[in-house]
Amino acid sequence: MARIFSGVQPTGNLHLGNYLGAIKNFVSLQSQNECIYCVVDMHAITVWQDPSQIADNTREVTAAFLASGLDPKRSIIFNQSRVSQHAEIGWIFNCVARIGWLNRMTQFKEKAGKIRENASVGLYVYPNLMAADILAYKATHVPVGEDQKQHLELTRDIAQKFNNDFGVEFFPIVESLIMNSASRIMSLRDGLKKMSKSDLSDFSRLNLNDDANAIATKIKRARTDSNPVPDGSLKGGDKDSRPEAFNLLEIFSALSDRAIPEIQAEFGGKPFSVFKEALTDIAVETLGPIRKEMQRLLDEKAYIDEVLSAGAERARKIAIPVRDDLFKILGFIQD
Repeated sequence: MARIFSGVQPTGNLHLGNYLGAIKNFVSLQSQNECIYCVVDMHAITVWQDPSQIADNTREVTAAFLASGLDPKRSIIFNQSRVSQHAEIGWIFNCVARIGWLNRMTQFKEKAGKIRENASVGLYVYPNLMAADILAYKATHVPVGEDQKQHLELTRDIAQKFNNDFGVEFFPIVESLIMNSASRIMSLRDGLKKMSKSDLSDFSRLNLNDDANAIATKIKRARTDSNPVPDGSLKGGDKDSRPEAFNLLEIFSALSDRAIPEIQAEFGGKPFSVFKEALTDIAVETLGPIRKEMQRLLDEKAYIDEVLSAGAERARKIAIPVRDDLFKILGFIQD
């Protein structure tokens, strides 16, 4: 049985891209695998966060996990800061990873902006902590989107270098699970930009806590072009020439579990107003129950905290022996 690890940052405004690109896949994976899902609150503080919001955002992510179908009895669900082995192993990986490796990480360059000297050291070494998240459990597989593939390659490099440096076969060389095309749901306002929590326009995304009216308004205002829905022909255009149009097709496909050619056979050549009505219906049908259950769970904070506490206890039972064996390999004197 594969052991799968993945995490979601508690930075608020969970949206459709988070659900289709990550959480929905988490649910499908738990049926036949040993799954560990983490709310990575320590990663969140690589950029400044309001401390008063961290707890609420952590509970919101957990509520989204549970409302979407994750079962805390089958999957381990916890928040990262409760399991100190992440930080301990992360420091060791700071000493294993090479500066040249981190200099190649494109996400740091994007998130740090033009004045990189002002970025936190945590943001720079973030990939090493991500490697520790995975290898603290000796996970064998990680579901990743295209933007995380580089970090997973670094995890593999760290594991291989550690094994080689100390002449052991201790850490597994983790494999990636590229789940589906929905891993990159794009903005409703710009088909060339990934749907993001940080986008200043709330109309760029469908949030998991949006009600039916908000969903309908956002889809109605979603950017398209003056042509009808692509029909699959060359005349209808392709993804490169019509990114907003194909983004809506891909969202419909992911929500309905129907192939894009099948959707084009039904809607191709029709006005986008017709297609958007159908997309609204399926989005409300899918997201409405999740929103309702999230609201119910968020009114039961004690239950969410209990899930996180129990999950952390289970996580520590795996991570502590890994940490202890790692310390022995390094030669650290322990009690």
